[in-house]
Amino acid sequence: MATLDEKQSVTAEAVPAHFNSGAVSEKLAIHGGQRVFDHSHGRPEPKIGVDEFFAIAQRFGFRPEAMARLRAAVSNSDLLAGGPNLGKYLTTVPKPSAGSQFEALAREYFGSPHALGVSSGTGALHAAMVAVGAAPGREVVVPGLGFIATAMAAVLAGATPVFCDVDDSLQMDPKKLEACINPQTVAVVPTHHWGGVADMDPIVEIARKHKLAIIEDCAQSPGATYKGQRVGTTGDIGCFSISAYKIIGAGEGGLVLAKDQRLFERVNQVAESGGLWRPDRFAPPRYDGELFAGANYRMSELEAAADVVQLRKLDEIIRRYRQAYHRILGQLIRVREVKPQRQNDRDGMIGYMLRLFPQTDELRVKLVAALQAEGVPANSRGPSAGPDWHLCGDMWPLRPYLHPAGSHERCKVATDLYHREIHVGIDQWWTVEDCDAVAKGINKVLSVYGTLEETSRVGW
Repeated sequence: MATLDEKQSVTAEAVPAHFNSGAVSEKLAIHGGQRVFDHSHGRPEPKIGVDEFFAIAQRFGFRPEAMARLRAAVSNSDLLAGGPNLGKYLTTVPKPSAGSQFEALAREYFGSPHALGVSSGTGALHAAMVAVGAAPGREVVVPGLGFIATAMAAVLAGATPVFCDVDDSLQMDPKKLEACINPQTVAVVPTHHWGGVADMDPIVEIARKHKLAIIEDCAQSPGATYKGQRVGTTGDIGCFSISAYKIIGAGEGGLVLAKDQRLFERVNQVAESGGLWRPDRFAPPRYDGELFAGANYRMSELEAAADVVQLRKLDEIIRRYRQAYHRILGQLIRVREVKPQRQNDRDGMIGYMLRLFPQTDELRVKLVAALQAEGVPANSRGPSAGPDWHLCGDMWPLRPYLHPAGSHERCKVATDLYHREIHVGIDQWWTVEDCDAVAKGINKVLSVYGTLEETSRVGW
């Protein structure tokens, strides 16, 4: 049978005779006549097939010989049947889409009634900001230390970010929170950054007192807990970055958790404004505020498929980090000139970074050099380093949107600690011997540059 690929020229002779003979007198199929187009004779090929599979497989870095074996195993396109579909709402496989599986696993893991996979942590934050009412003329309180995405999401929603200073945990200081709140404030956004957790009890108390929404930014501490409860489930909305830049995630992805059904529906309207999330996609609003202009932050099926696997690994990853972190801390000597970062929940934090605060910048320089010489993976920024978008005073993209006086100027503790701190990266794969060697190296340096405290107790 001829195909369209053969590019036949359609002439008068090629047209069936009954089309040239005036009116067609055949009985319509709807009235019992012969059906004209009963089925397609074309042989469809999968829209997404073997070549796309190998484009993905190549990202894993298989050697050429392994790729050849893979291609030999799956080169028959008949094995694909109709082929996969990589859209959350268009999946053709006889089981839930990868996106749905990821969200179900997230609800189970975090103990949250609602979960939505999105394209990034920034998308999660933006959706959350709009959902709680961040808009022009409104303000959102964010910590003075933490990545720019948190404050930037408030700006994307049209609101003004107001920076709250941190304390020696490097998390939002609850004692300084109330001074950042005014009648225009709609939300408080504590950030559980660098594997630690914010001091949620007083933050929640202050936010509830002022009837403010609470959005938890958990991008850098997924799976951490505060007093036994997983971060992201204490406030109204929890936002996560599930990406290659964080401790779990394959590429670019994010996650939103919510307690309240209607608040979750508003998150969906921002993240999937095409309406596919609604029971009746194009129906009028079911209640005031349900529908408004949104975006598309939908998580891809490829990312979701990988992140189902990644999320199942999270507990073991955290266990290894904590084990290494606590083994090192338990051996460290105490000196007057160097203080450790305070933890708001020592057992609940993840522990992929150990931070020290020397009293002076001169001491910081000496300690970093000595630690590196011992093989300890220590580093530091220092006050002379260039701008860093983790520190509110350096967030140049936000300058046009801040208060004229610059709310970042009140974050003196954040600036001081960020410039003085020394960080030691913890490797989750360190053995007992590795941890002991790192602790020995730190103690060796501290004993030379510090003064032992009167207490003989060892361990931080």
